[in-house]
Amino acid sequence: MARIVRHNDESVREGYIRNGGKEVKLFTSALKAFRCNNRIVMAQRKHLDDFLRGRIIGRLECGRTQLEVSEELGIAQSVISRLWQRFQDDGNVSRCYSSGRPRVTTPNEDRYLAVTAKRNRRSTASDLSRQLSSATGTTVSRQTVYRRLGHIGLYARRPVRCVPLTATHYRLRLTWSREHALWTPQQ
Repeated sequence: MARIVRHNDESVREGYIRNGGKEVKLFTSALKAFRCNNRIVMAQRKHLDDFLRGRIIGRLECGRTQLEVSEELGIAQSVISRLWQRFQDDGNVSRCYSSGRPRVTTPNEDRYLAVTAKRNRRSTASDLSRQLSSATGTTVSRQTVYRRLGHIGLYARRPVRCVPLTATHYRLRLTWSREHALWTPQQ
């Protein structure tokens, strides 16, 4: 097992770790990662945080195998291998963010849509789209507004419209109700 042999204090940017019979020189980030020798079980996590990536690289620089590090930290060996390969290629272990299409609306604009929709429950998604465009200058489609409101639990932004009644409809309904006003429930 490797152990810290010597280093001065936190201001020192390097330290030495004895691994087997040889001393290995580590820089501050790897030394800190080595000193925090807590076991972490990666259960149901998607991404490794920066600190854990530093611990992995520090242990690999100490001379441990990828299999030892993966067993010790409870992380798949393929993840360790990919991380080590990326570190050797460009010296960077930070996460590369995926290149999806950027969102049209900001979180503030999403909140604006939610507040306006809650204030005026009868407004349609098209109305909300026009209001957002006039307020912030961001043009979004009706479908985008519908999706954003769906994420917070507001659905069906189309108010139900009744068929308008004509004068003939009113007259026919009135005569029917007058004819049947005195009917009993059995009839």
